[in-house]
Amino acid sequence: MDFPTIHTNFWDAVIAVPVVMVVTQLIKVLLKVKKIYVPTIALIIGLIISVFISHRHYLFAGLFMGWFYGYAAIGSYASLKTTFLTYRKQK
Repeated sequence: MDFPTIHTNFWDAVIAVPVVMVVTQLIKVLLKVKKIYVPTIALIIGLIISVFISHRHYLFAGLFMGWFYGYAAIGSYASLKTTFLTYRKQK
């Protein structure tokens, strides 16, 4: 079994993760989703974007990178929120 070559490019690093973050936040605000479901929604959005847009022809690569899109968005959001709350607490 040959595994596909997966390259991280501009799309992956700069566009996909922020898109997942923004779409997740829009869904959270517009549809009043409970906080417990937000990480799952981010993961699903990351998988959808990866499988259907960035890695259309390679399902394994799409699933693999979609997992990273979702979890990178979750981690980035958590980091930004923690930094903001800490900064606000110090002021």
